[in-house]
Amino acid sequence: MGRSAEVSRDDLDALSRAVLAVTEQTSTREVLQMIVESARSLVGSDYAALGVPDEVGRFAEFYTAGVSDEEWQAIGPVPRAHGLLGAMMSEATTHRAVDVQDDPRFSGWPSAHPDMRAFVGVPVVDQGEILGAVWVANKGRDREFTSDDERLLGILAAHAAIALTRARMFERDRELTLIEERARIARDLHDAVAQKLFSLRLTVGAAEALVHKANPERVGEELRRAKELAGSALDELRAVVTELRPPALEEDGLVPALRKHIAVTSRAQQVPVTFTSDCDGQCALPASVEDVIFRVAQEALHNALRHGKPSKVSVDLDTSSPFVVLTVSDDGTGFQSDPVLAGSHHLGLASMRERARRAGGRLRVTSELGQGTIVRLEVPND
Repeated sequence: MGRSAEVSRDDLDALSRAVLAVTEQTSTREVLQMIVESARSLVGSDYAALGVPDEVGRFAEFYTAGVSDEEWQAIGPVPRAHGLLGAMMSEATTHRAVDVQDDPRFSGWPSAHPDMRAFVGVPVVDQGEILGAVWVANKGRDREFTSDDERLLGILAAHAAIALTRARMFERDRELTLIEERARIARDLHDAVAQKLFSLRLTVGAAEALVHKANPERVGEELRRAKELAGSALDELRAVVTELRPPALEEDGLVPALRKHIAVTSRAQQVPVTFTSDCDGQCALPASVEDVIFRVAQEALHNALRHGKPSKVSVDLDTSSPFVVLTVSDDGTGFQSDPVLAGSHHLGLASMRERARRAGGRLRVTSELGQGTIVRLEVPND
């Protein structure tokens, strides 16, 4: 009885932490990680995981407990949603096995993957929609999991559903906020930057007239004034851009933030955009590197959709080398290789190159008229 009461108190404490994390203003990423760790603790398993699927047969987000960062690097990319894991993404039922490797849907795993036998998987469901699943593996000294373990995982899965549903609501709010923010920026640009640029145009015109009147002293004054106006306009633009750091990047991390941005942009432009990454849910990059990657992806995607008139765009993120490599490619109209002749592309290219330079990386742009465009960013991952 003493041991049972002790386990019960531990269970209540772990469940209490999970509930509080969901109700408090904690990031979705932190909540789901806490749920995974609570699942491992509650049922006494060696391993626990929570997966949220994407639309192309992989996991948009994947959280684990019991697997170190070094082990993940040896294992490789996050598993695809196939086999038994895939079945749980289409069937809202619990799966329990004494030995998961005996299941006919088991299809193996990488050589560095830990050996797993006893298994329980519980779906994360909201109003009939499968949002993901929670799994635990290897019971420790006991051979198999029990119905009580299923019950505890079911409670945690319900909390995970609340967290994911809340995240979706926040994302919809962000989309509305983004629309409002764009309207505000348009007003700010018109009221501040546009006025300075208009003054700059008049000042340059005055300097041009003074050149014809052979008044070099006044020409110098007007050019200095023009330089001040240009610098002031640039400061205004930088201030506006600084305000636009997406909250999703800080709360969700790079890959989820990219997925959400790409999904919203693709729907708005009605152009299919595919996204692939080797670190879904497992990226561990400095915030400054994540910011550069997100900003360049944002700018490159914007340029492709707005100016390239593509039928499709692809975005790929690779973190497997000492450099993080972001590639954005499209099959659109392309442009001349000389960026000065690229018209509206020029400012965006300059901005992306400057971001890459400040991060110690480089940006390569390959484009030909009628052949589409490839933007490749390489940034050190430390």
